[in-house]
Amino acid sequence: MVTGLSDPSLRPPPPLPLLVSMSDIAAFARVKRPVVSTWRRRHPDFPAAVSETSGRPLFDGAQVAEWLAASGLGNTAPAELRSELALFGLIALRERFTPWQLVETVGSLLCLRRLDGRSLVDPEAEAGDEALWAGILRRAERIDVEDEYVLRELRAIDASAAHADAAPLARLAEELVEAAYSEHGAYEWLLAARSRLGLDTLTADAVTPELRSLLGQLTDLPARLGEGRPVTLADPYARAGDLLAAVLADAEERDLLTVLAADPDDRLTRITRRRLLLAGVEELDLDVQTGTDLEERFADPDLVLTQLPYRPGEDRSVVAALTELERVAYLLRPGCTAVVLGPADALVDELKGTEAAQLRAALLRENIVESVIALPGGVLPFRPGYRPALWTLTRGPVPEASGKVLLADISAEPLTPHVSARLAEDVLLWRAEGLRRDGHDPRYGRVVPVADLDRAFRGSLTPPAPPLSVFWSTEVAERPALIAEAEARLERARAEASVYEQERGPYRGHVLRRVGALPPRTTLGKLVAARRVTRLSGHRVDAVHLAPDGHHTVLGSEEVIGERPVGGRRIDRLVLATEYERAALTEPGDIVYTLAPRLGVYVDHAGFSIVTFPARILRVNRDAARPLTPRVLAALLAAARGTARSPGAVRPARRIEDYQLPDLDPDEVLRFDALLAEAERRERLLRAQADALAEARRLTVAGLADGTLTVGSAPTHLTT
Repeated sequence: MVTGLSDPSLRPPPPLPLLVSMSDIAAFARVKRPVVSTWRRRHPDFPAAVSETSGRPLFDGAQVAEWLAASGLGNTAPAELRSELALFGLIALRERFTPWQLVETVGSLLCLRRLDGRSLVDPEAEAGDEALWAGILRRAERIDVEDEYVLRELRAIDASAAHADAAPLARLAEELVEAAYSEHGAYEWLLAARSRLGLDTLTADAVTPELRSLLGQLTDLPARLGEGRPVTLADPYARAGDLLAAVLADAEERDLLTVLAADPDDRLTRITRRRLLLAGVEELDLDVQTGTDLEERFADPDLVLTQLPYRPGEDRSVVAALTELERVAYLLRPGCTAVVLGPADALVDELKGTEAAQLRAALLRENIVESVIALPGGVLPFRPGYRPALWTLTRGPVPEASGKVLLADISAEPLTPHVSARLAEDVLLWRAEGLRRDGHDPRYGRVVPVADLDRAFRGSLTPPAPPLSVFWSTEVAERPALIAEAEARLERARAEASVYEQERGPYRGHVLRRVGALPPRTTLGKLVAARRVTRLSGHRVDAVHLAPDGHHTVLGSEEVIGERPVGGRRIDRLVLATEYERAALTEPGDIVYTLAPRLGVYVDHAGFSIVTFPARILRVNRDAARPLTPRVLAALLAAARGTARSPGAVRPARRIEDYQLPDLDPDEVLRFDALLAEAERRERLLRAQADALAEARRLTVAGLADGTLTVGSAPTHLTT
């Protein structure tokens, strides 16, 4: 009979609240730090600070999470707030535990919960930390007798920390499960936060979500399982199991799946073992070995997905990488496939050494290499200088693919979902059907005979020409017509410029050296004070309301300084009327200016545009005693001295109100305006010729570069 717990004085104290700073709140709400200060000032129901350290207020994390969920503020989904709060609780324990201890212990607790089938913490038992942790150890000893998943880690934390320190980890693990609705989701959240916990060794080999998606599509695991036959998936260089976990996330019929893995690091193999078990792989269908060999008792793998071990550039060996690739190839029996991520200098680049070239050539001649793909940089975020590549291997390919390899190079393209889907479709169609005669050519690859690659020997494995689909695309087929159209526009623009010059004569500005006193100086601020110029603010417009086909042109800083073409962003007049009732349109001749990131000036001759902050408007008062014109004022502002900012300066050297300008006589203003207008007209005529010539040149260079165009017999004036 248990006594004592009914006495309130003997019950364990309630757990202390998780205290978070305003910076912590900004982090898990995914907002900027000043936003939290704004919430605290504007919302009376924002949780009050419960304590203070070094002058910084601290808040109860649970209260803040509840307030964020109720208010709907912040950029974190309500379902994720609890997990974020639990993760912050783990981060707060880094003073007591190492990052490895946190990840291994919490992961083991989650796995124990899954193996035991019940909660780690029984709220009705009201047990203290000593009893709670002792009970967890007894459960681990009973369930994980052979120490495959959790026992070692829990005993290690028990030996290195007091029960009062270890027990909160069990409560945090329980909170993670409640937030994620499953042990698997909680473990993936934990591993996703490993860099925040400071465990850099576990993040070094991570790949981007885009690359994980591509690898999953290339394995085609859901389709294989959908056939109703058992599938064995293997990774001989598993590390923390990131690639296996990514592929399993898309698979549903996991009861048909056997997973094999290996890694020399015992800590990583145990993380992978727990990860795969929590992902739904049954214990009897799972084997993760410490070392370099997969378990031989299981059937040969149907599918291998792996990333070759990383080596720094100074220690990297092309021969070693190709030897490891050869080892993967030996795992495959006929009809089975491997997807291998490795260094581009071994898998794609031209080789210098004879031994490496012989190894790669032997793999190609073995008729096992299905495709070779050069990937863009940056897909391994923690190794920015590492250039990766992919090989897919299939032993016993379909007859239509025998003796040929699909080469693809997307190293210059971002790995978007569209690119991944099309590239995966190329590889999967090639795997299933080989070379097709119905005109469905690869969009990103080129089929090359192995004999051609063998003759090149050390040569790079990149496509010798653009994919055949490029040659038959509408854009390529229409290039000659588009070039002829650009040439016709060039001739029309030249003829128009010639007629204009015949009518007006050559450009003459009649500019003379000024004799006598210089014109008096003024500033833009004085012009505004004298009401010769009016200054108006820009409007804040939500980017979701902008489109390329609206009714009103949108002018912002990017348009004013020339980084974006005028007219590229527009807004619908109905949206403008309903969402921005007080927004005013420009009038013809308004000057739009910006100081960020640098001074830019643009005269909106057409008007009826909407100006977005931080751009602003200057409107010339034509009825003033000494009127200016928009062209003249814009030109003088652009030429004002001291308008730039020094490198590293937050603000410009002076305000625009302080820009000094000459106060020209009205007659001189009119003559100057006429000269500027004439220069603008002639500049438009010249720009039309330059644009047409640039378009013809661009299309010609593109056609000659990809081999779809050739240059015929040139007229005499084009020969050298």
